[in-house]
Amino acid sequence: MKALLMHPDRDFDVQGPMPEHESDLRQDLALDVLLDAMAAEDPFLFEVARKALLLSSGNDIDTVVYRQDIVRDALAHPDVLRQCYDLAVEAIEGKRKSHWGFAGHYPSSILYGAVCVLGIFMTVLEKLRELVVAHGASFESTGLKALCAMLQSEFDDAYLARVRTHLIELKLDKGVLLSAQLSQGNEGTNYALREAAYSQPYWLDRLWSKRESGYTFRIADRDQAGAQALSELRNRGINEVANALAQAMDHILGFFEMLRAELAFYVGCVNLHAKLTALGVTNCFPQVAGTRRLQFRGLCDASLALSMGRSVVGNALDADDKQLAIVTGANQGGKSSFLRSVGLAQLMMQSGMFVAAESFAGELCAGLFTHAKREEDATLRSGKFDEELRRLSAIVDRLRPGAVVLFNESFASTNELEGSEIARQVVGALLERGIKVFFVTHLYTFARGLFDHPPDGAIFLRAERLDDGRRTFRIIEGEPLQTSHGVDLYREVFGDDTVRTGDLMAAAQAGTG
Repeated sequence: MKALLMHPDRDFDVQGPMPEHESDLRQDLALDVLLDAMAAEDPFLFEVARKALLLSSGNDIDTVVYRQDIVRDALAHPDVLRQCYDLAVEAIEGKRKSHWGFAGHYPSSILYGAVCVLGIFMTVLEKLRELVVAHGASFESTGLKALCAMLQSEFDDAYLARVRTHLIELKLDKGVLLSAQLSQGNEGTNYALREAAYSQPYWLDRLWSKRESGYTFRIADRDQAGAQALSELRNRGINEVANALAQAMDHILGFFEMLRAELAFYVGCVNLHAKLTALGVTNCFPQVAGTRRLQFRGLCDASLALSMGRSVVGNALDADDKQLAIVTGANQGGKSSFLRSVGLAQLMMQSGMFVAAESFAGELCAGLFTHAKREEDATLRSGKFDEELRRLSAIVDRLRPGAVVLFNESFASTNELEGSEIARQVVGALLERGIKVFFVTHLYTFARGLFDHPPDGAIFLRAERLDDGRRTFRIIEGEPLQTSHGVDLYREVFGDDTVRTGDLMAAAQAGTG
């Protein structure tokens, strides 16, 4: 039995190793805000969503489309998905609470515990089957339709009734019927549990049925050695059945655990969709296209919207056949938010989710990496620039052609000329290796140099600023400017001191202040 809701041909690898740059992605993309919205205070949902998003670089187009269809079904029938998830949790919790039945390693205790847990599992399977019989026809995705068909065919009424009958018999309330053979030295061997000769009602069978004659012996009430010997014979006889039943229990438990894990991702998608919709954030299912494709409209930073509790400004971009995007412009103009929106959309698309946009078309990447400025090292072991280079070296070691790297104010911890030259060489090397680059920067020398001599597949973007200094938080195409309009922030904080701000503007334009 397999759920097959995350991949069409294999289970979701819940125990898969996380990427080494996980902490950078979570910090630079504010990913935990998105994961919290998916989890809705359920730690298990958080962990599954974290792994689904951060391990998404290994997915192919077929897997992404397969999941998108299931997400659509989940959004159309959220209550049914939640009930299925709750039933999987009920089965797992039922087994956990019955763990005391496995306190010993004796076959009798193993058999008793397995019978109890399988009874719980059968009850849950009956509920799950009733649920899919009632609602399965409304699903349209291949994954959920296959799951419903499997549950209905594997666990029909006749099968469930037969299993319950066997479980009642395996409680061995009427004792055990064993067979054995004698080996060398009259030692017993090949012990086997036999089906009971009498059916219900037991006392009528004993009264009316013909029984074969045989030898009988009784153990005295205080014969502890005899009772121990009899118990050992019983355990030998039921050992094989106990092991088989325990394996069956583990098999069904594994199904419920995987069903819970794979449904958790879709329950998380339902939770996130409800929260974004309540905030007025538009979302869509992205079109997964071929190489060198990126085009979107109304794309916004979902984590920012969740943090602020309202919708935020979206952006449009046509970057088909572009491998490099340089983003410049006014301070606090929305550049970092734009960069996060691109990174989040990439992860959400590759994991099979919707994205926070009116429309989105893009290509799958071989890995997403971020490189952003950090605060000063509190341990004083190294400077900010050394720390930047170490992180960059770690990224380069893991890069493959087709990956995406998001730079945010990188190399700003050194002087303008040195930072610009390092940025230019790094970007050139990445482009040669087939790496797509988004670079938010205030390094004018770097940005202007690329604008004047643009490499193939480059696009230049700028944070929009109105003539009166107001930020629209939109990113538009435009050439790099020599100023980041820091004077606007000065006026906002300290007021409009015309003389002082005039001096500041002149100094900024001259590159001396």
